[in-house]
Order: sequence, then C-alpha cells, then structure tokens
Amino acid sequence: MSKDLPTNAKSRRRPEQVTLSQVAQAAGVSPITASRALNHPDKVSTSTRQSVLQSVERLGYVPNLVAGSLASSRSRLIAIIVPSLINSVFVEIIKGLQETLEAQGYQILLGNTDYDLDREYQLVRTFLGWSCSALVTAGLRHNDACRTLLANWGHPIMEVMELGKGMDLNIGLDHTAAGRCMANHLIDRGYQRIVYVGARLSHDYRAGMRYLGHKKMLKAKGLEAPLLELNTLGSLQAGAESLAQVLKDYPATQAIHFANDDLAAGALLAAQRQGLSVPDDIAIAGFNGLPLGQHITPKLTTILSPREAMGRLAAQELIRRLSGKSVYRRQHDVGFTLQVGEST
Repeated sequence: MSKDLPTNAKSRRRPEQVTLSQVAQAAGVSPITASRALNHPDKVSTSTRQSVLQSVERLGYVPNLVAGSLASSRSRLIAIIVPSLINSVFVEIIKGLQETLEAQGYQILLGNTDYDLDREYQLVRTFLGWSCSALVTAGLRHNDACRTLLANWGHPIMEVMELGKGMDLNIGLDHTAAGRCMANHLIDRGYQRIVYVGARLSHDYRAGMRYLGHKKMLKAKGLEAPLLELNTLGSLQAGAESLAQVLKDYPATQAIHFANDDLAAGALLAAQRQGLSVPDDIAIAGFNGLPLGQHITPKLTTILSPREAMGRLAAQELIRRLSGKSVYRRQHDVGFTLQVGEST
C-alpha cells in the first residue's frame, strides 16, 4: 500500500533550467553572439562579453559541457598534469597557464602524478575521456603506454619544463646547461671541492640533468664531482640534514650545489645555527629562483627559471593551435638567469 506524499513534496517541482536563448535575450544579443561570448571571447567586444556574463550570473545559467563536447567532439577543457601540487615551482606554471586560458574561455582539469609515470598514464586516460581540447604535461618523459596513447590522440600536446624531442609542442629550458652554468660560477669564485646534493633523481630527473651538466664542467676542469642523493624530495628539513651529511662524508667541502632552493635554504639556515659562516666556511647555491632565497641572509645564489612566463607562453601557443592558427615554433627555449646572491 503506497503512502501519500506530503503536500509540500507533491507541489515541489524542479525549476526549469535556464537556456542560452534566455541569457541572450536578457543580454540583448543573439544566441550565437551569446555563445561566442562564452566560448570564443576574443570574437566579441568587451562590452558584449561583460553583458552576457552579467546575464549568466543573474539568471544562474550553467552550460551543458557534456552536450557541447558531444556536438563538437571537443570541450572547453584543457588538462594539466604536474608532478607536485605542493611545490611552488609547478604552482607558478599552473598560474600562468590558468590565467591565460581562462581569459579565452577555457577551464583546466588538474592532475598530480607525485613523480610517478604510471600514475601519469592513468590521469591521461581519465582526462582524455573527458574530451579535452588539449593536454599539458610537465616533462618529456612518459611510460610506453602513455606515449602510445598520446601518439594516437590527435590533439595538441604541450610538454613544458625541459627542452628535448617532444611529441608535439615543447617549451622549457636546458637543465644540463643550467647545471653547467652554476658549476662554472662556483669554479670562477675559486671553489674546487664542490658537492652536488639532489633528491630522488630517478623521479626528479631534471635535477639529474643539472647534475650531469655540473659534473661535466667539474671534470673538464680536472675536479671531482661527488654526489649526495637523498631518499626524500627537497625540503628545508632535508636541506638541513644534507648539510650535516656532506660535512661528515666530505669534510673538506668548500661549496655545495643544491638541486633546488628549498634544499639550499634549509642548509643555509642550518649552517647559521651551527655557527658556520656562509660563504666563508661553506658556500651554498640552489636552483629555481624562489622568493624564499631572496628573503634570507645571506641572499641565496641561484638560477632563476621563468616559470609563470613559461606557463603563459604555453597557453598562448595552445590557443593559437586550437584557433586553427600556426604556432610560431614547435619548441621554445625560455632560458634561465644566474642570480648571484651573497651565499657564494
């Protein structure tokens, strides 16, 4: 025996979903113009787009992305896959990508691999299933299954961070050259016993590329190039601990070249706690050019990588490709800058 529904439940009806035509009418434009304002903002005037957006907000319009992607076989989504969401290096790249893409009506899907290529493959499979218009990955290395999947995808792929033979578009910097540059700086300052400290180089392989450049420079000068590899990713604590390990294993060390600024800053602060003078007792250098390194005393010598600019350029090139325009170059070298502080 069925029970009668409460009166208020009987009378409650689902409100009609706001349509694009209603948005257009409220904004005083045609449905086609309203669609362009939302999906191709560069094709309408600023005032028209603003009027449409105000109507969208006032009426509570939500576009049906699934239906739109089925109709066009693509969506307004762009997938971005990075190895870490707690590392500010990747946060800055994401910022450059997101701000530029959103200004052109795109939204991002964000995935974190934790430096695991198998996890990257699973994320790629998931994101491509959402009919993304393009994909951005941090790095050129992928497992075989992921590489096959991407090779058969047929849509724009942007690989950022390092330079090399990319699958489609590539924007980054030469990490081997960056390692060589810092090693040369330390040698020019008169240091000969230099240790490189990196963390999980099989995962953070770009740090391994910088060590390779570092090592080649030292070997060319007839110097040894000892390496201390940590089992944990870079952090202030790991940097502090690595300083103690270097001084134990290589007591005659004059300078330490760290794989990133987090490690370098941790070591610099630990040296001060131990009464060591930087750079008189031990010189310290990093990589990335994070703000942290410029707000400690002495200021950290590092290599600045243009992370946010890299993200913006990557987004601009993707937008050109998605708009049917030819890209200026398939590969862009954004370069790097040696930022000499007071720690060397």
